[in-house]
Amino acid sequence: MTTGRLVYCMGPSGKDSLLGWLRTHLPQPCPVHWAQRTISRAATSGGEAHDSVSPQAFVALCSEHAFALHWQANGLGYGVRHVQLAPLAQGHWVLLNGSRANLPEALARFPHLVAVHITASPQVLRERLLSRGRETREEVEARVQRALAYTPPPGAASLEVHNDGTLGDAGQRLLSVLEDLPGWPRRNVKRSGKLSPIAPILSSTP
Repeated sequence: MTTGRLVYCMGPSGKDSLLGWLRTHLPQPCPVHWAQRTISRAATSGGEAHDSVSPQAFVALCSEHAFALHWQANGLGYGVRHVQLAPLAQGHWVLLNGSRANLPEALARFPHLVAVHITASPQVLRERLLSRGRETREEVEARVQRALAYTPPPGAASLEVHNDGTLGDAGQRLLSVLEDLPGWPRRNVKRSGKLSPIAPILSSTP
């Protein structure tokens, strides 16, 4: 049986909207499995559909080894239960909304994963974070500086998608690079793109 591959999407901002666009534009029935995350926040807080648990329950799940992957970000706990990644062993591709900080752990567990880094210029990233109104200007600036300073680990096959323009344009770029992957399900067009070691992030041009 052909082994599936994990597509690990990460990036400082705009990732959720871009993955939402992709979900609605993939062929139906969907040829890949979307890994649902368990998050220590209320289900009514908006954003992605997720398994909502309390912070205390999240800690308990971690201690029970309920997650294949888990991390902390922006004061919340994020986890991916083993069952969500089980389709890999059945030859299916799995898309995961991941974290840059957790990429080394994910690579250790799934060395053949493809890291998709969704980037934006510092100016665009700053404007998007400020427009959400969730953080102070100082907190936003700290996030921008962390994004600029981020150095990804070596050895990962990677793709980069620039998300400075419209959601539709970035979505088309994401769909195109995924269709370039060898073995991508229902891939109709062959292109010459090859995977390369992950590149420095946050290029200022689309």
